[in-house]
Formats: sequence, structure tokens, C-alpha cells
Amino acid sequence: QVQLVESGGGLVQAGASLRLSCAASGRTSRYYAMGWFRQAPGKEREFVAGVSWSGSSTYYADSVKGRFTISRDNAKNMVYLQMSSLKAEDTAVYYCATGGSYYRREEYDSWGQGTQVTVSS
Repeated sequence: QVQLVESGGGLVQAGASLRLSCAASGRTSRYYAMGWFRQAPGKEREFVAGVSWSGSSTYYADSVKGRFTISRDNAKNMVYLQMSSLKAEDTAVYYCATGGSYYRREEYDSWGQGTQVTVSS
């Protein structure tokens, strides 16, 4: 089993930047893809970004492409989501996840508890 703990959420103004962090423990995380999902009230969970176990391949949803950057540090078992030019529509609970393929949302099978990001306009 893998345990995932997110941090770094908060309340920011539109246009600001924020970095989310996710600490992984348990299963050897460096052999698995890592990703970030988000869920806004009344909406389905959205696959935001994914990174391969090596860090060399990434996936981004069109809604965040060019504004968000996913990265990982396997030595520390950490994955990050750097978010810039934040918009009100980025407001959601953000979840860290791990799975078999960095770009296939259906292969993510372990989730953290989530961290709230609120962007005020």
C-alpha cells in the first residue's frame, strides 16, 4: 500500500502562484506514475497532470497547460504541482494520486486526502 499526503493548498488571489506538494510512503513510489487530480463542488474529478516515474514524461489537461508544472523528486518520494496564473475556476480540492501510467487517468488507483485550493477573483 502507498500513503499519499498533500500540502500547500490555501486561499490566493487570481493571478497568484501556489505550489502543492505530495509526500508518498509505503510502496516504492519511484516505479509508479504520479499525478494530480482536482474536484470542484458539483463537478466530476478532473485529471490535471501526470508524470512518469522517471520524470521525463508529463501530461497536462488543456485547462492547465502552460500554467501548471508537475515534477517529482524520487529521492525524497515527493511530487509537486507548481501552479501559476491561477484563476477562479482552478478552485477545487486537489488530490495526489499514483498509478501505472502517467497519462491514463483510469490507471490511478491510490489517492491522498486532498488539499483545498481557493482562488478569489
